[in-house]
Parts: sequence; structure tokens; C-alpha cells
Amino acid sequence: MQKNEKWMLPEHLKDTLELVLSQERHSRPVHILSAEAVTGGCIHQAQVLRTTVGEYFLKYNCGAELPNFQAEMRGLKLLQAANSLRTPQPIQVGQSVPDSGEPLAFFLMEYIVGGTPDPTFWSRFGRELAALHQHVAPQFGLDHDNYIGRLVQKNSPSESWTEFFSMQRLEPQLVLAEQNGLAEGRLRQKFEQLYHKLPELFSEEKPSLLHGDLWSGNFIIGPGQQPILIDPAIYYGHREAEIAFTQLFGGFQPQFYAAYQEALPLVPGWKSRVDLFNLYPLAVHLNLFGHSYLPEIHNI
Repeated sequence: MQKNEKWMLPEHLKDTLELVLSQERHSRPVHILSAEAVTGGCIHQAQVLRTTVGEYFLKYNCGAELPNFQAEMRGLKLLQAANSLRTPQPIQVGQSVPDSGEPLAFFLMEYIVGGTPDPTFWSRFGRELAALHQHVAPQFGLDHDNYIGRLVQKNSPSESWTEFFSMQRLEPQLVLAEQNGLAEGRLRQKFEQLYHKLPELFSEEKPSLLHGDLWSGNFIIGPGQQPILIDPAIYYGHREAEIAFTQLFGGFQPQFYAAYQEALPLVPGWKSRVDLFNLYPLAVHLNLFGHSYLPEIHNI
């Protein structure tokens, strides 16, 4: 994240955050000295707060986004519990209600200054992601739905990855695209044909704990070259889905994949399945950003 111009923090939100930091975090008065916008997100307002007790990271949006922040905090805590990859420490999700007007939802967390990778970073990241993926569950999915971007991500558990991928990943995005006029009948026909072929295309894997939205914008290079995950869309899924996701939008460095393979080898032929797994994030991007992603989906 890069710092940008200073933004005015709404006064009622400033008061709420000072109260949170004073009562919940430090048991003494805390004052916000400045709030500085940072780049890196396209959904929420993001700011670094400089306070009398240090810096914090803040995301906020309209009150309707509260469930999104709640799901994100829950995801960060589940990743922390796996004790494989670090995340920022969540502090509080809540709402700030002005005397008049609409409430604002916020998510306050630890602020981590990002660095640049040295030759050891990518190998460490690959090994630590492999460790995360060794946390497994009896079923694919999760005990609650969450979000990918601002879209609801369905996680109803299933013992079959094929069923889960079809009905909890592809189908909800296809229905949304149809409702929004982003998909024509030809795409529906292709997806229906694909659903029948999936059992013979996927390799067998146990349900692994996944970050769920792992691309180059959703990790930080922390102190000591420590990989730090942000903005999760977690669930228990096929680990090749995560590896495929990392190859979107430029991909990760070769050392990452080599270290992952050494720690937790993938089933042979995994590279041939990358595009298949990436139908899901591409369908998400179709619904978030429009028709420009449709040709790539048709080409898979």
C-alpha cells in the first residue's frame, strides 16, 4: 500500500475510532493526529491513521458494507488460527452513526509497512502457503458465506469438489452475470456442458484451507521478508484453485512455485488445469468490472 493525499476523516467516525482505541486497546485517551489515504483498494476507503500511540490501518464504507468487514475479520482470525502465514492483527469492526445521515461501517486493524522482496521471500512464501494448505477439513466449503470483493461468496459444504465448484462457485456467478445482462445463452450452454465433464477433469484432493483471493495485491512483504496475507475470501477448497489464482494478473515468481512443490507436491498435470480453476475468479471479475472479461472466459 502506498500513502497518498491526506483525506478528511468524518468527525463522527474519528470520535468513534478514538473511543475504540482508548477503551478497547489502550485503557487511556488516544487521539488521531492525521488520516492519510492509501492506494491499493477499489471498494472501500482506506487510510493510515497516525495517533498518539502509533499507526493503524482503517477501511470504511457505507453502513451496508458491515457484513463484508465482519466476514473479512472472521477470515483473518481463521488464518491466524492456522499459524502458517501471518495476517494483520484485527482490532475492531463496527459502525459509526452520525447525528444525521447514514452510518459508516469500519474495520480497524494493525498497520504494516510493506517492503520489497529479497531473494529469500518467494521461497518462504511458497513453503508457508504449503503449510497453510495442510490444514484440512472433512468437507469443501465453510460454515458461513463470505465475500470475494463485494460479491457474496457461497460456501455451503459439500463432500464433492466437483459439486462444490459447480454449484457454489461457477453457478452463482453465472446467474448473477445473466441477471446483469453480462452473459448470453451461449455461455450458459458452455457452463452446463462443463458441469457434466468436471468429474473427469479434476484431481483428487482433501479440502484445504485457502486464502481464496490470492493475487499479487493481497499480500504484503512484511518485516524480515515475512509474507503477510490480507483481504481473504477463505474457504476449504481444492488447493490447485489457490495455485491457479496466483497465476492471474502476472503470476508469482518461479521460486514460489518451486518451494511449494518441494513442500507439498501437486498432482501431475496441474498446469493443464489452471485455466479451468480460474473460470471462477474470471467470472467474479466479469460481474465486478464488466464485459471485458467475457472473451477470456469463452476461450477456456
